[in-house]
Amino acid sequence: MGPLLLGVFGCSLILAVQGFYSAGDDVVELNPSNFNREVLQSDSLWLIEFYAPWCGHCKSLTVDWKKTATALKGVVKVGAVDADQHKSLGGQYGVNGFPTIKIFGSNKNKPDDYQGARSSQAIVDGALTALRSLVKDRMSGKSSGSDYNRQSGGGGGGSGGSKQDVVELTDDNFDRLVLGSDDVWLVEFFAPWCGHCKNLEPEWAAAASAVKEQTKDRVHLGAVDATVHQGLASRYGIRGFPTIKIFKKGEEPEDFQGGRTRSDIIARALDLFSDNAPPPELNEILNEGVLKKTCDDFQLCIVAVLPHILDTGAVGRNGYLEVMMKMADKYKKKMWGWMWTEAGAQMDLESSLGIGGFGYPAMAAINARKMKFALLKGSFSETGIHEFLRDLSVGRGSTATVGGGALPKINSVEAWDGKDGELPVEEDYDLSDVDLDDDFGKDEL
Repeated sequence: MGPLLLGVFGCSLILAVQGFYSAGDDVVELNPSNFNREVLQSDSLWLIEFYAPWCGHCKSLTVDWKKTATALKGVVKVGAVDADQHKSLGGQYGVNGFPTIKIFGSNKNKPDDYQGARSSQAIVDGALTALRSLVKDRMSGKSSGSDYNRQSGGGGGGSGGSKQDVVELTDDNFDRLVLGSDDVWLVEFFAPWCGHCKNLEPEWAAAASAVKEQTKDRVHLGAVDATVHQGLASRYGIRGFPTIKIFKKGEEPEDFQGGRTRSDIIARALDLFSDNAPPPELNEILNEGVLKKTCDDFQLCIVAVLPHILDTGAVGRNGYLEVMMKMADKYKKKMWGWMWTEAGAQMDLESSLGIGGFGYPAMAAINARKMKFALLKGSFSETGIHEFLRDLSVGRGSTATVGGGALPKINSVEAWDGKDGELPVEEDYDLSDVDLDDDFGKDEL
């Protein structure tokens, strides 16, 4: 019988160490698998104890905690987390000692610490006070939420960007929006209670707005509340907050290694955009709409005036266009617009830019917002254009005001067909009926 009694005692000891509560109690045992479903997605008020089985104070609280759960049954949910076994769950809510009691009320992402006495009566009183506060919040129109706009409990004023430009990502939309996209995504995994996440929030929002504009919405900044969408956090091995990952179609996600200021984030996003973006289009100026749209949409519009097709032929013109395309690709991160026209086709444009004195081909960079332009003074080659654009990038080089202070009138012309030019056909004149002999030898008075 000795061994049997020892075995029974050993089993009882193991059960006691594994957890303080059983299925027969009114206390709900919580863990990473059910916490999101039971607590964070619940409309109920939750009172949750974070404990460790080896903790003496936790063992002393067990009886009162069970009494509390029974007294509040149907009114307030009472749960318990073995934070020694589920350290990640305790860590998410800053649990540093045991037992820790937290109240999950109107904002499940920012639970309140219970600071009262540890008797069942005191805990019940505290829960009812929190319940009244929850009802009051609902009456005033406040509600819980996990979206990025609530991370710091306020709006985006003064941050330099709109939080609406940060895409809220969830278990339901992540695969469709991020993994199914051809665009680049920078995704922040955050926890609402995390101080570093709160510090990052205005920088992330400001960067999102700038990147959206500068990449024409081809690079996106998103945010995942990892305390709510724990499946996503687990899938990508999130261990701390904030964690930023970069997602590119068809590639494994990579960690963001840069600084956490808006300028650092914007710079990295633009690098990613330029690495994955096709070169900008090179448009022929066929009408006023082409010039206006290009100069309105981009910070600078680069305009080349190429020699007439009769002077270069198709081979010569394509050579110039190839040089322009190489430069457009080299400077695609700058998000400039690129256009060309044939000499003589847009005389008002040439006049407003002072083109002609240097011969053809010629090139100008126009800032339509300031109505300023700069002319290429060097050779129309990869080296010459690179030096010209490099100086523009760092603010060097002389500029002038666009003639007339506005974009000039543009003629509507036919697009180049890609072929060599043809000389105009001269008409043949029949002079057989003209008697030239009658006029010779006569003086006109």
